[in-house]
Amino acid sequence: MFKPLDPLLHSQLRLAVMSLLIGLEEAEFTFLREKTESTAGNLSVQLDKLEKAGYISIEKSFKGKRPLTTCKITTEGVKAFEAYVENLKNYIS
Repeated sequence: MFKPLDPLLHSQLRLAVMSLLIGLEEAEFTFLREKTESTAGNLSVQLDKLEKAGYISIEKSFKGKRPLTTCKITTEGVKAFEAYVENLKNYIS
């Protein structure tokens, strides 16, 4: 029996963000934007959805006089990502 894939993680950009964050302690917004090749606006919307789901935490601060947004994957996010990968493997095999 196949378990459904998490629709929140099934989005290409959100999955890319989670894939990056799973291997990092934290990542700055600019790093995520460059790696995913997304627009700032689209990335911002997708990060907000992941944060509302409890999959990531977002911290806003300043680096000198410039705003700095840092993202971290949460324990719940790690569990959701690992479950997504396992479910995907079931579909493949």
